[in-house]
Amino acid sequence: MELKLNDFSTSSDKKEQEQVKMLVIGSGPAGLAAALYGARAELSPVVLTGLQLGGQAAITHVIENYPGFPEGVGGAELTELFQKNAERFGARVEFDTVTEVDLSKRPFSVKTYGKEFLAETLIIATGASPNHLNIPGEQELTGKGVSYCGTCDGWFFKDKRVVVVGGGDSALEEGLFLTRFATELKIIHRRDELRAGAILQKRAQENEKVSFVWNSVVTEIIGEGAVKNVKLENTQTGEESFLETDGVFIFIGHTPNAELFTGQIELDENGYIKVDSQMHTSIPGIYAAGEIADSHFRQVITSAGMGAAAAIEATHFLEANE
Repeated sequence: MELKLNDFSTSSDKKEQEQVKMLVIGSGPAGLAAALYGARAELSPVVLTGLQLGGQAAITHVIENYPGFPEGVGGAELTELFQKNAERFGARVEFDTVTEVDLSKRPFSVKTYGKEFLAETLIIATGASPNHLNIPGEQELTGKGVSYCGTCDGWFFKDKRVVVVGGGDSALEEGLFLTRFATELKIIHRRDELRAGAILQKRAQENEKVSFVWNSVVTEIIGEGAVKNVKLENTQTGEESFLETDGVFIFIGHTPNAELFTGQIELDENGYIKVDSQMHTSIPGIYAAGEIADSHFRQVITSAGMGAAAAIEATHFLEANE
């Protein structure tokens, strides 16, 4: 008789289940702020960290624009403080990753590698990932001259030369912000015209610190311990050249981490979870906060605020439905 894999299945194959009043997916500023507010409401929230505790904030060398830290604070340190604050009031942080969700009914089913959670309310704070060039030197020099956030890291390039990779609104907005600090800024774009709005283009073209490198792509970022130069390739001629610089800011878009929720919850045209002003999603009892629902601000403070709002609304939902 031929045996199939399913013939060996037993009830023990089923994941352990845990029922929770509030489940938070994601452990960046939005997720941990939501956990804090949920814990203070005595909901005993559980936070699923995902692959990176603290999200993008945790890998930011120094955060200089979060209130209360006039000397700045390391991203990892701020994440630890967020976590301790939430845990002090009863939140539980689980180092696990979500593999599957079923949002069709309450309680919402969220499966991880370790177990299955049945959540009365769900706060999605999975963030968005900056698109990378995926070239030699990029990963090795991230945080050592390579950055994906001018607002976060611009101050560190005071009186330095920097390049911006990209040609859309975010590239020009962040690039213009960087001119407050940098002595020289070159915008590298693969085409001979920008995709950014006309007003931004005009501002950039009129800024004496800004110049453009057209029809070019960065193929390598070079340096030992710090960025020294970039290798360029002309998209029309194939000619290669080198450009000395102290920093490389990459703004070629973000990808929201919404793969798990596609087809189950309403997304906007760019793949971000749609929320109203109270962080409500298209499904009652489910809220989204931080960069998974914010394609504009992308700041630690705004994400934390969204997380707090989501938890407050989830608390009200539970009060109304219990």
